[in-house]
Amino acid sequence: MTTLLETRYRAVLRLLPASYRREREEEMVETYLWGVDRDLQDQSRPTLGEVASIAALAVRCRLGAPGAPRRYALLGAAVRLFALSAVLLLAVSAVVDRVLELTWAFTRGASGRQMFLTGFTGRNTTETVVAVLTWTLPLLWAVAYFALLHDHRRLARYSAFGAALPALWPLARPLTGDALPPGVPWYEASAVLLAWLPALALGAAHHRDAPAARLPAGSPGLVFLAGCVVAGGSLVLLPGAADTVWAPATCFVVGALGWLLWRARRTDGASPGAALALAALGLLVLTARVAALYPWLHVPGAGLVVGGGLGQTAVLVPLTAALAVVGGRDLARISAGTPGAVAAGAPRHGTRR
Repeated sequence: MTTLLETRYRAVLRLLPASYRREREEEMVETYLWGVDRDLQDQSRPTLGEVASIAALAVRCRLGAPGAPRRYALLGAAVRLFALSAVLLLAVSAVVDRVLELTWAFTRGASGRQMFLTGFTGRNTTETVVAVLTWTLPLLWAVAYFALLHDHRRLARYSAFGAALPALWPLARPLTGDALPPGVPWYEASAVLLAWLPALALGAAHHRDAPAARLPAGSPGLVFLAGCVVAGGSLVLLPGAADTVWAPATCFVVGALGWLLWRARRTDGASPGAALALAALGLLVLTARVAALYPWLHVPGAGLVVGGGLGQTAVLVPLTAALAVVGGRDLARISAGTPGAVAAGAPRHGTRR
């Protein structure tokens, strides 16, 4: 006779993929019930730790654990590449913004330095701490990027979560009595998505059973440097059109177009899920682009910013659509069972740098 505790364990195990349950469910149920008095099983429940462990296993199984079905292997590859690409984009943006800000401040003499320091001083203690953390913590995106590519996964996860924390502060400001201007909450919400979706994807997809992270092309340092050159150049050449999303959107457009051209020249296939990953990142950047552009539509004299934002939007929409089409074709080819489709360009499970 099935006890209530067994029924509850089986209900929790339904979080796992069906293929995994067919092989392991009975063994797992026996393990969980081992040592529990049968007379007490109708009054017991799975512990919070057991539920969390099963949920984490379910995530690993669906994101490309060894032996996972083909569709889960593709999903895992796509989420890992999305996380890596997004972390690279955020790292480049954070470093370039702060380097240019410091360069401007310390090349304008005492007045420039005073203006820079004013952003951290003359406030109460809480606002000063928040200002310092908001300026410094995003630099951890660069730490997360290089740590991930050198297979220091725990450091990469902690760095990504730390770097994403400042995005939450604007949403908490109304609780302190500070009202946000009309339209800004939409941008703040998109900024939270742009920061936290990559951090969560990194934590979920780059688990201990996942293959080591690697770039589809180029070395980590050269790719990062190229991104900094593109982002910095876009800000220096068109400072009047630059808003908070200008540099990362430009960097994404150049990188995605370069990847499409690089992919068209390859004859041995591309990294599995790369097009889907870039399409997802493109949609995320497009959301932030539109949300950041909206408040400027009602600002007199902001024609250059509005024109630049509309131009980027006009490029991002077809580019994201093209990436989605390419990703759909890759998915169809992999679903059809093309030999090597999933494994092409991806390291074997269990490899380490």
